[in-house]
Amino acid sequence: MKTILVPIDFSKVTKVVVAAASTLARATNARIVLLNVVQPPAVSEYSGILESVVPLMHAARKASKHLLLHWQKELRERHQLVPQICQRSGLPFAEIIAEATALKPDYILMGCHGHTAFYDLIMGSTTSGVIKRAPCPVVVVPTQFKSTRKTAK
Repeated sequence: MKTILVPIDFSKVTKVVVAAASTLARATNARIVLLNVVQPPAVSEYSGILESVVPLMHAARKASKHLLLHWQKELRERHQLVPQICQRSGLPFAEIIAEATALKPDYILMGCHGHTAFYDLIMGSTTSGVIKRAPCPVVVVPTQFKSTRKTAK
């Protein structure tokens, strides 16, 4: 059985990424693993007490788990797929690569926010970091992707 690793960040791109993953999974009889990476807040000498990060990370992981379960249910009910869910904490591109290395998927399917080249130069791009280091092919879904499969509303 083929495996598709699908990193999602719960932005507006998530809906099109999940639709594309569903289309690919059905076409290839693959299983889907939804992955969310909870990124720790930036901590500097000016950001206050380090202990305040712990409750923030706990809340972020809890919210992430809730949203992963939502998308798992969405795929199950609308697309008759039963995806696994996975949650990691850290830098998104590094954690996606770590999960891909451990899971050994056939594909990584992820979205691209379409930031400007300047933004990517200054901030870095998760998608480009994954493409450069992935142990398998990476399918990048454009933000305007529309699934050709009709789904119930």
